[in-house]
Amino acid sequence: MMANASALGIYEKALPTHEDWAVRLQCAADAGYGFAELAIDEDEHRLARLRWTAQQRAQLRQAVASTGVPVRTLILSAHRRFPLGSANIDTRRTALDLLERAVDLAVDIGARLVQLAGYFVYYEDHDAGSRQRFVDGLRDSLRHAAPAGVMLGLETMDGSDIVSVATAMEIVREIDSPWLQVYPDLGNLAANGIDLQRDLEAGRGHLVGVHLKDTRPGEYRRVPFGEGIVPFTDAFATLERIGYDGPFVVEMWNDGEPDPMRTITLARQWLEQRMADARP
Repeated sequence: MMANASALGIYEKALPTHEDWAVRLQCAADAGYGFAELAIDEDEHRLARLRWTAQQRAQLRQAVASTGVPVRTLILSAHRRFPLGSANIDTRRTALDLLERAVDLAVDIGARLVQLAGYFVYYEDHDAGSRQRFVDGLRDSLRHAAPAGVMLGLETMDGSDIVSVATAMEIVREIDSPWLQVYPDLGNLAANGIDLQRDLEAGRGHLVGVHLKDTRPGEYRRVPFGEGIVPFTDAFATLERIGYDGPFVVEMWNDGEPDPMRTITLARQWLEQRMADARP
């Protein structure tokens, strides 16, 4: 499963707040993580990253080179605001543009994978065409991502759309592209009441990343590790059994706590112990 520390990454929002990427990536290294995950969400500051200049992109690459901590994955959660499944054609065009820009940014900074939130729509009402428009948008986006060599991974979410690996796999099989796979979030699966063992097995051979966070029913964020319902040891054992050997990302949030370095270091140690307990 996890051969070495390089396979365990950290979500950028868990890192100490700092404008200098070299400082932030060094924090990840000092806490024992092998890579970082960049976030492109609804916040205008993070959305602006999709329009970084060549110099700004070079600055991040230089930070990676100086610290030895790559940015391997990128989350595009901005699709909550601009969903691929929207009934509004202008919103769908914006969604596709954001995804194509995210692919280009991934190429420029050396990321291999763009994770997509598994919502057909989020703030607007669903209708009979929401899912089909979402699928059509994925097909269109793959015409840009596949030639660039960037993998797209569907994240399992809360709500009623892609709530499990099994539902993600329905779309993966429907589109049938090696460049579209599944990036499950163990916390979301558990909070949705999903049987993790059976559901992870449904994704055998199609999982390209795994988000690690603890949750409780109805509480999808900011549950300290060990205080939620996620059966991490059993989940890691299942991933071992199905041959998963890809990256893991610890999803946490730095909410201005006094010692975020201690928090993310303890989280890594706690999770690595669960991984060790899962090994036969």
